[in-house]
Amino acid sequence: MRRLLHLALVALLGAGASASPTPPPVAGAPVRPQRIVSLNLCTDQLLIALADRGQIAGLTLHARDPGMSAAAALAQRLPVLKPSAEQLYAARPDLILGMPASSHPMLQPLNARGYRTIDLEDAQSYAAIAGNIRTVAAAIGHPARGEALVHRMDAELARLHAASRGKVAAYYQRRGFLTGGGTLIDDLMTRTGLTNLAVKLGKPPLSQVGLEEMVAARPDFLIVESATARVVDQGTEMLHHPALRRIPRIAIPQAWTVCGGPAYVLAARRIAEQAARRR
Repeated sequence: MRRLLHLALVALLGAGASASPTPPPVAGAPVRPQRIVSLNLCTDQLLIALADRGQIAGLTLHARDPGMSAAAALAQRLPVLKPSAEQLYAARPDLILGMPASSHPMLQPLNARGYRTIDLEDAQSYAAIAGNIRTVAAAIGHPARGEALVHRMDAELARLHAASRGKVAAYYQRRGFLTGGGTLIDDLMTRTGLTNLAVKLGKPPLSQVGLEEMVAARPDFLIVESATARVVDQGTEMLHHPALRRIPRIAIPQAWTVCGGPAYVLAARRIAEQAARRR
């Protein structure tokens, strides 16, 4: 019996040594939420990047769409909610994230005061992205995970080589829409050494520019969505007009720039690499 007790004690100590010890709760520290719901495509991606899978009680339907979400592959086996108050209620969330969350229509039929919500700003710069990552990480009980993610992103961005500094680029979209200053695209251009044509022309954050004006402006690059590589409708047909064929193109997936999140690094790297290759 003494030997059996000794073996049991050794086994117990060995198991404890091989497992990650759970620190005792700190007095006054918030309880880590266990059923988190996201009500926005952008908070979907932050939650996927930072939360334990078991903490995620619901994402938006767009979370699994690879054309919209940079984290679509990771979201395939995670729960999604239809946009209804009934689904939100059934998810029994102890934390709700959104842009914003507190005034979201899904909360209106419910007692919003009965839910803990985090309202985030739509990030239009890398600084805002880092701020949102830290806010979400702290709210879901993983602040160190958020700091580690920001540190990795900082390191990746520091390695970028802005070989095309001073060159002018236009983020040209379906039907001739042009993205201007104060946007995530503009922030990406600045980081990769490019000058935004829309800013140079004094355009607002979103404007519509015809073929004649675009050709006359003579940008060094057109930045386009990867999905416009082939003509699928009238909107994409415009981007394939013969007048634009001589302007080198940089193609990036729309899903990398719809939201300010970890995919910012992917977009910055792609822009820098393709701009250097097409100089």
